[in-house]
This record gives sequence, C-alpha cells and structure tokens, in this order.
Amino acid sequence: MIVLDGIDSVPPAARGAVLAIGNFDGVHRGHQALLRVAREEAARLGAPAGVILFEPHPREFFQPDRSHFRLTPRARKLELLEHFGLDLAVVLGFGAALAGLSAEDFIEQVVVRALAARHVVVGYDFHFGKGRRGNPETMRRAGEAHGFGVTVVAQVADAGEVFSSGAVRAALAEGDVASAARVLGHWWRVEGKVIGGFKRGTGLGFPTANIALSPGIQLAYGIYAVRVHIEEKVCSGAAYLGTRPTFDDGAPMLEVFLFDFDGDLYGQHIAVEFIAYVRPDAKFSSIEALKEQIARDCAEAQAILATAPADPMQGR
Repeated sequence: MIVLDGIDSVPPAARGAVLAIGNFDGVHRGHQALLRVAREEAARLGAPAGVILFEPHPREFFQPDRSHFRLTPRARKLELLEHFGLDLAVVLGFGAALAGLSAEDFIEQVVVRALAARHVVVGYDFHFGKGRRGNPETMRRAGEAHGFGVTVVAQVADAGEVFSSGAVRAALAEGDVASAARVLGHWWRVEGKVIGGFKRGTGLGFPTANIALSPGIQLAYGIYAVRVHIEEKVCSGAAYLGTRPTFDDGAPMLEVFLFDFDGDLYGQHIAVEFIAYVRPDAKFSSIEALKEQIARDCAEAQAILATAPADPMQGR
C-alpha cells in the first residue's frame, strides 16, 4: 500500500484513484462498507482503491485540552486499511491550514488538483471543510462539475445495532470487548513498549509485561482474556487494568501475564488483543486471597481463549 504524508509530492501511481474519505477511527464495519464500495468501484474503473484520512483526528485539533479516546493510532489504522485491500492511503495533517479550507477549496485543491480522483466514496453523515459546511450533497455537486463520480454509503447496522466509533468506545468503557469486536469486525487492541513495574506480579507467581496506556483510553478496569502479539508470535494471556487497590491505588497500568511465554520482554513492542472480560477490578483482604483469585482468573481466561476464534467474524 502506498502511504502519502500530505499532497506536496504525489506520484503518478497515486493519481486517478477511487478514494473513500473519512477519519476511519477503528476501521469498523461501517468504515469497511465504504472501503468495500471503493474497491468495487476501483475494480470497475481499473483504478487504485484508496482513502483520504486526517491525522491527528480533527477533535484533537479543535479540543486540544481534552483527551480523545483513539481506537486505532495511525500505524494500526494503516495496517487495517492495507488488510482490507487498499492500494493507497493519503494522510493529511489536520491543522489550522486544513481546518480553514472551505469545502469547495478542499475538493478543488486536494481531490481534483492534487489527486485527480476518478471517484469519491463518503458516508451519509460525512461533513467537511471550514465550519463542517460540506456534506455529501456538496460532494455530489462537485463531482458533476469536475467530472468525478460520487457514491454516498448509507448507515450500516446489523439487527438494529449501528456500527460507529462511538458505539465501540461505549462498549469498551463498560468492558464489553466482545460487543466492541462485533462492531469493529476485528478484535480491539492496544500496543506499546513493555516498561518496568513494581514486580508485584512476579512476587505473586504471575510475572507480567506492563504497558502504560494513552491517557484518552477509557477501558473498564478489570481482568481480560487476551492474545498478545510479539513480533511473529501470538501468546495467550490474562491482562489486568486498574489501580491495584489491594496495594496502592496508584496510576492505572495494563499488566499482562502470558501463559505460554518464558523470556524477558522489557523494552519490546507488543500488541494486546482483548478477547473477553473476565471480571471487574476488586480489593482483596489479603495477598493470599488475591493470589487464589488470580489463579481462577487465569484458568477462566485460558478456557475462554481455547475456543475463541482468531477472527470475531468467523461463522457470521
């Protein structure tokens, strides 16, 4: 997949594509509907299929003092877009210059002049340009004027469940990672470098790999059944997110105990995929009671992971 940072130097291979436009946070099943339309239209036209996306998320620019719960950081988003068969991703830096462009200027400068798009795919609720004044109808009219096609994709839902980034965030805030995966169409994950901790897990007989999560992430505290990606290896494990109320009620940290790994992960980059919620966080009356509960948690997580599919959409 070709990845362009901005449009200052666009190679010929990136011009004349079918482009879906959006933020694509989560690359959920609603987004995937846009990507599918873009691929189908690209196949019909004999053109590349790609996306235009914005980094950082516009909310981070307009609300810099508020932490934003990003479901997929840039690297993961690009990985998913390539997984779903795209040939091109155009990443536009969202700052004052882009925020100040009118919808018409955005189309003229980006879609037409820089990228020479042959077809554009947007969602039914897509708004763009200064003051969010541009909408799907704006794009339709521009397509007629400039000679590119436009497809507007309707709201995507299943059995009344609407697929949206907000729905994913709400599910994760409740610890409902299974529902989040159902909306996403893939398991939600976090990534980071393994850092040092207080080694309390080691003292309890359950050594953990620890990751500090981004401040905006709002995931319910508790125990989760997880799969951990370490380079090309995938391990099963149980993860704890919380403030360790039995010990210190400190800053929250993700602590992962791997069932089938023996080695030092300190300093390595890992990805933790959340499969199921085992139980909420709790304070225990003694260290021994905590150890016994951890053993039960691990046994339950292992049982869950033994039958959990690699793809949450398997069998659907």
